[in-house]
Amino acid sequence: MSAWFITGTDTEIGKSMVTATLLEAFAAQGLRAAGMKPIAAGAIWSGNAWHNDDVALIMASSNVIIATSLVCPYLLQEAAAPHIAAGLEGVSFDLEHIDQCLQQVRSQSDVTIVEGVGGFCVPLTETESTADLSVKLGLPVILVVGMRLGCISHALLTVEAIQARGLTLAGWVANQIDPAMTHVAANIQALASRIPAPLLGHIPHLIPADPKMAVEHLDIKLLK
Repeated sequence: MSAWFITGTDTEIGKSMVTATLLEAFAAQGLRAAGMKPIAAGAIWSGNAWHNDDVALIMASSNVIIATSLVCPYLLQEAAAPHIAAGLEGVSFDLEHIDQCLQQVRSQSDVTIVEGVGGFCVPLTETESTADLSVKLGLPVILVVGMRLGCISHALLTVEAIQARGLTLAGWVANQIDPAMTHVAANIQALASRIPAPLLGHIPHLIPADPKMAVEHLDIKLLK
């Protein structure tokens, strides 16, 4: 059984898209693929339950039916930084509980993809961040780089933060979030020569952003 933790250079740069695409790719190989987003901020009330678009996408791309309470142990209503949303709603994050949920999901799947929240160092509590969650789970990390002006520095700083915590960087994905970005190939080459992990693929700006279409742009054989 294999599992990876998905982080990104920022929020809204396609972590859920990449998570869903990886799930689709592994499912296509006949593996039981399950996704998690342990903390999600921003939900709407529909059908007698709170719904988050990222969680819905991940569950739709998984080919294993997993209880929503395990897929997303902490679903917050407010679309804000997680520590702010949690404070407003009286929620306390328990990293041990998230780890226990992960173990249950892994027991029901061959491959598990865990998406973080926001960027790598987003605060969760007064003393803990998403980086601490990553360390707690102990999974190899896949970095999603949102391709836009300024992404090189953001990506390299995130790589440094991952390495500083003794985590394994399993690979990175260039996700085209700005269709008007110039010199894309040169930016990707600059990153590829500096990030000590394989480039798993470059996902172009897709309309609509469909994981099934994005699968052809990733090479999961590079993951070890």
